[in-house]
Amino acid sequence: MTLKIISAEKIEFEGTVDSVTLPGALGSFQVLKGHAALISSLVPGTMTYVLENGESEKREIAGGVADINSNVVSVCLY
Repeated sequence: MTLKIISAEKIEFEGTVDSVTLPGALGSFQVLKGHAALISSLVPGTMTYVLENGESEKREIAGGVADINSNVVSVCLY
């Protein structure tokens, strides 16, 4: 699936990942390939994503919005 991390200035990351874990307003949640369509607000916390080669990347975020649809995860950061 494709992950896009977008800030007000630019696309900070766009690539293929195996999973994404996000700090949602109602708790942390994981997105895998084939996930149902979803829009969620994000709170300050750690976003983790696993690349195709198995490497895990972590990033602290201040909040934002996640849009999951058709195996594309778009994370718009504040």
